[in-house]
Amino acid sequence: MSDATTPSTPSLMSRLIDTGAHQKLLAFASLILLLIGFSVASPNFMQMSNMIAILQATSVNGVLAVAATLVIITGGIDLSVGTLMTFCAVIAGVVLTYAGMPLIFGVIAAIGAGAFCGLCSGAFVAKMKIPPFIATLGMMLILKGLSLVISGTRPIYFNDTPGFDLISRGSLIGKVIPGLQIPNGVLILFLVAITASYVLNRTVLGRYTFALGSNEESVRLSGVNTDRWKMAIYALAGGICGIAGLLIASRLNSAQPALGLGYELEAIAAVVIGGTSLSGGRGSIMGTLIGALIMAVLINGLRVLSVAQEWQTVVTGAIIILAVYADMVRRKSA
Repeated sequence: MSDATTPSTPSLMSRLIDTGAHQKLLAFASLILLLIGFSVASPNFMQMSNMIAILQATSVNGVLAVAATLVIITGGIDLSVGTLMTFCAVIAGVVLTYAGMPLIFGVIAAIGAGAFCGLCSGAFVAKMKIPPFIATLGMMLILKGLSLVISGTRPIYFNDTPGFDLISRGSLIGKVIPGLQIPNGVLILFLVAITASYVLNRTVLGRYTFALGSNEESVRLSGVNTDRWKMAIYALAGGICGIAGLLIASRLNSAQPALGLGYELEAIAAVVIGGTSLSGGRGSIMGTLIGALIMAVLINGLRVLSVAQEWQTVVTGAIIILAVYADMVRRKSA
């Protein structure tokens, strides 16, 4: 009789830890608790206009968080997502307002500029072997300066571009279902999230995204051109930042060249809250969306309660620290 033993079946908790599903459930529970808490604290919080404002704010930060998720899963980091968003908005302003070209060309230019800048960041990391933190920090400063130079340090307005404001503030759903005025920005957020989720879970690019974050050296030794795939991931993330640039420019009806700094922190916080590991190899778009909603609800709730802006910043910083610490604990337990 053989003394070999069969491996024990993993417990439900260990499977949840392995898949990160427990983190999504925890994040979702936190979101529900925040909604209930702010509703009790202020009767104005649950008003329809305020809910729409939360969704509108989530649309921009959520799209940026989706872009950050792709990079973080590879084990990297992108500190330039906020200023890249602004740069893409400025490029759209140059094409539409200064050059007077049709709307579609402005959309293509913004997304194309984002993809190109993302490709450059990817080349710095993959080809030049610069650490992602330093490479994207440098790109952040470059893009901030270029936005100010190209715009002449002045906002670029889109008053002469018909339909531009509808990109974010219009409501296709409201035309189909009268009374349900969900902004187009929210619809675009979900379309971006669904597309990114499909790429991560159903394509070769998605498989290599997770593989690079899990063990890049093993992938390289297996004969895969890791530099090419990493640059492709950064380029895709940059293109998504271009979409965020269009959303925020449409919402403000202008490209504000000094805007952007700070957005990357909220995006990274949303990613980590949603269960994506900063060490790479694990993450999901669904978790990121929940994390983005948590950030939007928290900031909006503090404003409704008339909490000073400086304390809102303090809370955001504390959440980032707690999110990173939770990721460290989660990795140890896994």
